[in-house]
Amino acid sequence: MINTISTHKNVRQLSWKFAWMCALFLFLPSLPVMAGETILPFAPGEKLTFQLKWSFIKAGKTILTVEPRQKVEGELAHHLVMSTRTTSFIDKIYKVRNRVDSFVDEEVQHSLLFAQRQREGRTKRNIIVHFDWEKEQATYTRDDKAREPIDLLPGTVDPLASFYYLRTLDLKENMLVERPITDGKKNVVGWVHVWQKETIKVPAGTFETYRTEPVLRDARGVFEKSADSKLTIWVTADWRHIPVKITSKVAVGSFVAELIKMEGIQAEPSS
Repeated sequence: MINTISTHKNVRQLSWKFAWMCALFLFLPSLPVMAGETILPFAPGEKLTFQLKWSFIKAGKTILTVEPRQKVEGELAHHLVMSTRTTSFIDKIYKVRNRVDSFVDEEVQHSLLFAQRQREGRTKRNIIVHFDWEKEQATYTRDDKAREPIDLLPGTVDPLASFYYLRTLDLKENMLVERPITDGKKNVVGWVHVWQKETIKVPAGTFETYRTEPVLRDARGVFEKSADSKLTIWVTADWRHIPVKITSKVAVGSFVAELIKMEGIQAEPSS
């Protein structure tokens, strides 16, 4: 028999872990050639679907999509979306229907707007983070109640935008690099280790990947990791850097996210 209280806690951790694992992974410097001067490895119409598992249980799905670009505060922006939902079985224990929208500048160098619609069990939150780059500040608003603005470091991105920023970079084995990121409440700097290449098999296929492990410095709240936790992410070793598998081991258990379907993938540009 499944322990309802334990499962409730783990499903909540699973939902948040997938949302923030992308954030932890994206602290890398930009390429010498700006994204606006070259072809990005993603475009509107791209859709990546992941199966989420907690232990042996299929807990839900997360879908990453690239929507058509639109203007935010007069600036043309990429519109990125991440949605997470639990299975009908897990719904009976702890229903999750979350959506995150990120708007990032054309060069994928800094965030412009971040919104989160959180529906977890009885919890309902609507979060918006406004980025004011003239003042170099971000303002976090939850359910129409705004906090005091926080100062931004140059090139700061939100958790979801940071994931796509990663994909514009030239990854190499044995890299150790850093990047600032914010959820609107705190600015942090994190490192990511890019380790060796590994061949990974997931439902979407077999891929040559880079194995990576993110590490955060001075992290608190949703960013904080326990001493025995470990997050590992495999991304394709080609130009696209598509995530294909993520594993996380924490105090409350472990989960796996595997790519099961990809649509609208960019063709690699000819040299």
